[in-house]
Amino acid sequence: MDALIAQIVEKTGVSEEIAGTIVDMVLENVKGQLPESMQGMVGGLLGGDGGEDAGGMLGKLGGMAGGLLNK
Repeated sequence: MDALIAQIVEKTGVSEEIAGTIVDMVLENVKGQLPESMQGMVGGLLGGDGGEDAGGMLGKLGGMAGGLLNK
């Protein structure tokens, strides 16, 4: 999750604290839209347990978070 927070900070210029809050908000939103059996996968990807696809997922979540800031 630190990599995603760092990416948000770099791309948007917000503080790490704000970026962390954004990541938490996006995660909760994504988890809330998934079946319960899949919700743990989102946390696993951000916790570093997602394998090679984790980087792609982090990028997508970072893009979603960046979009929230630009509204």
